[in-house]
Amino acid sequence: MSLLALPLADQADTWQQTLGVGPLLAIAIGAVALILVLIIGLRVHAFVTLVLVSLITAFVAGIPASEVVGTMTGGFGSTLASVALLVALGAMIGRLIEHSGGAQSLADAMVHKFGEKRAPFALGIASLIMGFPIFFDAGLIVMLPIIFAVARRLNEPVLRYGLPAAAAFSVMHVFLPPHPGPVAAGEFFEANIGFVMLIGLIIAFPLWYVSGYLWGLFASDKHPLPVPALLGGLDNDQPKNPPSVGTIIGLLLIPLVLIFMNTGLNTLGSAGVIDKDAGWVHFVRVFGETPIALLITLLVTIIVLGFKRGEDKTALEKLLDSALGPICSVVLITGAGGMFGGVLRASGIGDAMADSLSNLGLPLIVAVYLVSVLLRLAQGSATVALVTTAGLFAPAVAAAGYNEIQLACITLAAAAGSVFCSHVNDSGFWLVGRLMDMDVKTTLKTWTVQQGVESLLGFVLVAVIYGLAGMV
Repeated sequence: MSLLALPLADQADTWQQTLGVGPLLAIAIGAVALILVLIIGLRVHAFVTLVLVSLITAFVAGIPASEVVGTMTGGFGSTLASVALLVALGAMIGRLIEHSGGAQSLADAMVHKFGEKRAPFALGIASLIMGFPIFFDAGLIVMLPIIFAVARRLNEPVLRYGLPAAAAFSVMHVFLPPHPGPVAAGEFFEANIGFVMLIGLIIAFPLWYVSGYLWGLFASDKHPLPVPALLGGLDNDQPKNPPSVGTIIGLLLIPLVLIFMNTGLNTLGSAGVIDKDAGWVHFVRVFGETPIALLITLLVTIIVLGFKRGEDKTALEKLLDSALGPICSVVLITGAGGMFGGVLRASGIGDAMADSLSNLGLPLIVAVYLVSVLLRLAQGSATVALVTTAGLFAPAVAAAGYNEIQLACITLAAAAGSVFCSHVNDSGFWLVGRLMDMDVKTTLKTWTVQQGVESLLGFVLVAVIYGLAGMV
């Protein structure tokens, strides 16, 4: 029976990539180069470019014709499943906060409390705290109205405030449990999650200060971009009776508390303190899942900033609807970026590179980092890079007899590699770029570099602790 005669699921199981690492690497590099030429050189729309290059890459990589569309839509759909709800709900929350005058009130209070010069630092610290339980994309969406309002209040470039905040969420998401990356890698390496968290906390602030705060100030001077109108913010007349700062902070804390409750119950269940399979645990944790937490926050925000302030129901409905139009491009382009990454993953380039680079004769912690970096560059997904690297090196790490601190450091080395230089095959690249209204070239010069600095510096800090632990 021919391959094309097989059912779709059987074809997916039967097809094996026959190209070697060299041709696959050439395909990946060629695809990325084509994207840059089309978008930057020929000014083709990013969404059209990503869909077109995904299709071409799938055929060139040898993915069966009957699997091409399924692979493309699978990558697109899985990305939208995690991004679309968060961006839409977050945009509605942000629009309500901005329209009510709450964002401006909080911006004024922060500037008054910390001063104009320290506002980027204060926003970054707030994002570090919020980033402990909340995922990167959700945290950034929740903070955007405050970031935009502070930037407008001080008439400063958006990157001066946006990059430090985004970097803060990235650092916490990559290096700190209970986020899924370090937890998953820790399970593969049988590392003590407590030590992983301790080391993550030790390196988080200096890592953010250099790669987020200092780089954000430098990048904003080089690229003085105006504040985008993504969440509104162009209304000339602010309400005369804006909500109090305490009200806005309380609304922003709702998703933080709900998500922290979810992760806390999960941690207690994993530690055996509670029965993680109990029905009540599953029921309560649902309210802490990020989309549900943001939905609850939106409903409370509608009541507090809408109905209780006497907003007309029809006007309120139109206000919420106005939040969705500007973010459609963000969602679709982000999904298309996930499509391109999904095609690269399906082509097998990550597996081929991991197999060929796992026996380099390097110190194990260095090999773990480098393989994670190459997997990240090749296929875009930080999670795939991290999990693949951890699974690949788990037997060697288990046989090496490392102490618990060294195991935690190896876990974080893999995490550091998985965030290296986000670029066009990463959906997060498009999310950050579009939310801050950057073109591709500027996003590469700012966000991609930030992720590279974060990765390299994170690995250096972890490697130093690893070396000290080996001397004890």
